[in-house]
Amino acid sequence: MSKNAKIAAGGVAVGLILLIWLPWWAALLIILGVPAAAYLALDPSQRRRLRRATRKEIGR
Repeated sequence: MSKNAKIAAGGVAVGLILLIWLPWWAALLIILGVPAAAYLALDPSQRRRLRRATRKEIGR
């Protein structure tokens, strides 16, 4: 299993645990808030590079 697949599987597991343990709205805020905060923490040049790489992969 690749490193990215392990990270994705861990994220899904944590999300499911949060949905069971917390009210659904709190789990949703955490699940959506963490990636948004990570994106906003990037420099503008890093955001540009991330958007460019994502578009290239979608176009394949």
